[in-house]
Amino acid sequence: MKKLILLLHLVVLLFANCAGQNSGDSQNVKKKYNFTNPDSVCPPEGNAQDQRKLESNKLKNRNQFPEEKIFDTNITLEKILQPGNDKLRWNNNIAVRITGYVYEVKHGGPESCNCKAKNNYFHDTHIEIILDPMNEAKSKRFIVEVTPRLRDIMRKQGINWSTKSLRDKFLGRWVQIEGWMFFDEEHADESENTNPGREKNWRATSWEIHPVTKMEVIERPR
Repeated sequence: MKKLILLLHLVVLLFANCAGQNSGDSQNVKKKYNFTNPDSVCPPEGNAQDQRKLESNKLKNRNQFPEEKIFDTNITLEKILQPGNDKLRWNNNIAVRITGYVYEVKHGGPESCNCKAKNNYFHDTHIEIILDPMNEAKSKRFIVEVTPRLRDIMRKQGINWSTKSLRDKFLGRWVQIEGWMFFDEEHADESENTNPGREKNWRATSWEIHPVTKMEVIERPR
């Protein structure tokens, strides 16, 4: 009987210890990825190892909403998708407002801009936009990205910008999207405009809206 009681005590202690570790892990995750004060944990430059990526990450992690005077109202999705080397076509200091059809919404993976976070909530959400639902060729897709910082800003406004929620709300819908233009050099070799004819190209251009600052469902354009 004494041995049985001792065994039960050991089991209780074991479960208590595991629960404590799990609770601690949960608290550590919240502390490590507390985007309420993101710069104290994962700075805007992320944890990249070279200067060019550090500067690019700062642009990806912008959390300012662009003023109306920053928007280039002449830029449309049609113009963004125009073929030809477009590296110098736009610049990273302008904002755009485009209309398109949401072909795909998915998690991005761990990236240096988000300090290689493992939790999907702290990854960017990659959204593929096309001009024509009847033409979904990879060479016709435009990428826009929702970042953890903007996700957290929206959360505080009662708006759920988790990848699942974005997918549920916008996949297969016509949308109007606003945000900062950004040329992602990391994908220049995978984009039709800067590396034409490559079989494994999966996007039209290295230009993105990154970060997205506004997104809403609209009626299909006529």
